[in-house]
Amino acid sequence: MKINIQSPGFKVNPQLNLFIQEKAEKLFNYYSDLISIEISLKISNSDTKENKVCEIRLVIPGNDILASAQCKTFEEAVLSVVETTKTRIKRKKSKIIGTRNDISPKELHI
Repeated sequence: MKINIQSPGFKVNPQLNLFIQEKAEKLFNYYSDLISIEISLKISNSDTKENKVCEIRLVIPGNDILASAQCKTFEEAVLSVVETTKTRIKRKKSKIIGTRNDISPKELHI
């Protein structure tokens, strides 16, 4: 259960780092096979105030889950991207459970 935070071009405030750690750790409760979480913080070159970008990558067996959000502050972006990944985790788990229920014991040759 590893959380890696990257911020190329600037240094992350310790309070922001702690905030990200707290929110990201909750994702481990949603998916037990989660290996690690990679979070990237960027400032986009847009003219709008919503120039803070947070990208998250959940490293899991099979296909990784990716999400990103662009908001006015990094805190808002982190909250948005964590909610998005929670939804994607729930969707992935329901697909896994659904495929397991679709297979009958006869097909498994038990």
